[in-house]
Amino acid sequence: MDRKKENLKLLGNDTHYLDQYAPEVLETFENMNKENDYWVQFNCPEFTTLCPITGQPDFAEIKIAYIPNERMVESKSLKLYLFSFRNHGDFHEDSVNVIMKDLIRLMQPKYIEVLGLFVPRGGISIYPYANYGQPGTKYERMAEQRLMNRQL
Repeated sequence: MDRKKENLKLLGNDTHYLDQYAPEVLETFENMNKENDYWVQFNCPEFTTLCPITGQPDFAEIKIAYIPNERMVESKSLKLYLFSFRNHGDFHEDSVNVIMKDLIRLMQPKYIEVLGLFVPRGGISIYPYANYGQPGTKYERMAEQRLMNRQL
């Protein structure tokens, strides 16, 4: 399949940065190597969100790694999605879980993990981690193993 003919609306067009949480901006394309298990990793070193209590900005590096299935997330749409958290109020742990769940709904990956490396606030760093493996598969066992053996 010619990827140029896929229904991608954002790639190659003018960029409009969203100022409110917008999961609808996420787009996918076909995984051309679905017979292989392989990792795709994204790092967003300039993630920002707002504290839901104080309204103060929180800064983090968000790391997303997944093993694709049929569909893959398009990187420009992911960037715009992550930027849409800028004026959104969520606790660090919630942000990481929301990102993971939105990406699961979007592309049904075999496996996914999301790590937030939040800048210290009040002398304490928070590094929430969430993962998921497709139920009933080796990826579910992998998710459990990686979660239980997570190194700090």
